[in-house]
Amino acid sequence: MKDVYILGIESSCDETAVSVVKNGRIVLSNVINTQIPIHTVYGGVVPEIASRNHIDNISDVTKKAIEDANINLNQINAVACTYGPGLVGALLVGLSYGKALSYALKKPLVGVNHIQGHIAANYITYPDLEPPFLCVMMSGGNTQIVHVKDYLDFEVLGRTKDDAIGEAFDKVARVIGLGYPGGPKIDKMAVLGEPNIELPKTHVDGLDFSFSGIKTAVINLHHKEPDVNKENLCASFEKAVTEMLMGKVKLAIEKTNSNKIVLAGGVSANTYIRSEFENLQTQGIKVYMPDLKLCTDNAAMIASAGYYNYINGKIDDLTLNAVPNLKL
Repeated sequence: MKDVYILGIESSCDETAVSVVKNGRIVLSNVINTQIPIHTVYGGVVPEIASRNHIDNISDVTKKAIEDANINLNQINAVACTYGPGLVGALLVGLSYGKALSYALKKPLVGVNHIQGHIAANYITYPDLEPPFLCVMMSGGNTQIVHVKDYLDFEVLGRTKDDAIGEAFDKVARVIGLGYPGGPKIDKMAVLGEPNIELPKTHVDGLDFSFSGIKTAVINLHHKEPDVNKENLCASFEKAVTEMLMGKVKLAIEKTNSNKIVLAGGVSANTYIRSEFENLQTQGIKVYMPDLKLCTDNAAMIASAGYYNYINGKIDDLTLNAVPNLKL
């Protein structure tokens, strides 16, 4: 079979990223220009600033990705772009650039769902991984349990009713003075503390989640007791959130009889959450976790997902528009 080269473009939030991936699994280049230092000043991502920085950076990032891959642009079989979900202005920058490349090179355009991209990050980390499996998607904008029946066949079994898990981490971190991005900062501080603070866990029927209540409980506790031990608070928050997460995952395993669990999204880099999922392996469950560099937003995952869309004939035309609230 002839090799297939996909150029992936990701600009859904605050990372301008371009990658070249061969046959959906082999990363030839993965260039990321992060805006974290810019948005840290504001305590979170400012959409207008993110969009402007994508415009400034995307051309240079693309050139670097092509150079690192050591290929000619004409060798690309298709251009894969994130078209949702995400910040609409940020999405439009990457999508518009991808459309222009597609038109100029006379190569197919492949729109990729950002969530599908996060799932596909595991195909890069684990070259032998194939569906079906359960995926636990955890990020700043999404928390859901997905039954991945095939490469393009997804069934969402449960999702958050309010805040995404990463959003809860970021809001808690901001209130207790840790700054942005909150997830990694809470993770580091939690290691220094003891989970000795009782926090309420929201119970939702079925496989859906709710993280708003525990987030509010932590914020209220900090307001009432500003001198509360932050290390212990972080450890307690992290433990309670993970218990809520694991409870739903175990229900999903029972419902689907699946013995393969795949993690995806930025929050899957959390050390405590990863260790709790690793414990499932003692119960005969195979657990797959993407490399840390592939947990957060990147274009290699978009190129990988784009490959499976492309070989299955899922091609888009130049009328494709950004869909900020796109569902899987």
